[in-house]
Amino acid sequence: MGLTLFLIIMKITIIFDNTAYDPTLQPSWGFSALIEINEKKILFDTGDNGNILLSNMKKLHIDPADIDEVFISHNHYDHIGGLSSFLSYKNDVTIYIPPSVRGIHNVKKLIRVDEPIELYENIYSTGELANIEHSLIVKTDKGLVIIVGCSHPGIELILETARQFGEPYAIIGGFHGFKKYDILEPLTLICPTHCTQHIKEIKKLYPEKYIEGGAGKIIELQ
Repeated sequence: MGLTLFLIIMKITIIFDNTAYDPTLQPSWGFSALIEINEKKILFDTGDNGNILLSNMKKLHIDPADIDEVFISHNHYDHIGGLSSFLSYKNDVTIYIPPSVRGIHNVKKLIRVDEPIELYENIYSTGELANIEHSLIVKTDKGLVIIVGCSHPGIELILETARQFGEPYAIIGGFHGFKKYDILEPLTLICPTHCTQHIKEIKKLYPEKYIEGGAGKIIELQ
C-alpha cells in the first residue's frame, strides 16, 4: 500500500549551508539537506566540499549508508561538489539529476528528469526548468513542501510548475536574487538559505512565516 497524505511525516535536516545553525558544524558555500519522508531518506544536493559534507553528517548522526537516493538540483559546484566523496562512501544509490548534469558514473541507477514527474507517491520533481535546475516536491496534508537548490529558473516558475501537484505550503533552500516578495504571501513556511541575497528583507516582511536556516537546522512537518 502506498503512502497516504495523513501518514506523511517529513523531517528536513540542513547538512551544508553558508552559515551554521549548530555551532559544532562547519559552514561553507553550498547547500545540502537530508529529506526524510516516513522511512525514505533522500540526500538533496551535496554542497561544495565532500570532507565538510561527511564531517557534518557524522556530527548530525546521519549515516551515509542509510541514504536511499540522491537528488541533485543542478550542475553548479556548490551543489554537486561533495557528490564524489559521498559516492566513494556509498555508490549503491539512485541519483536524480536534470539532463544538463554530466559526468556522474559508477552509481546503481542514474535518472535524468526533464519534465515534471511523480518519483514516488506524493514525491515529485518539477523537471528541469530553464535548462538548468529541478526542484523536489513533497505533498503533505498541509500542502506542498518544495526544496530548491538556487532557484535559478525563478521562484515564480518553480511555484507555478509545482501547483500541478497541489497548493504550495512551504519552500526551503536557496532563493538567489529573488525580490518578488509578494509571491511568498500564500505560503505558510519560508526558509531561505545558501545563496539568498535578501534574507533580511524576507524575514522583515514575513516574520511569522520565516524560519532560519543554517547547517544543523531541523524542520519537522507532519
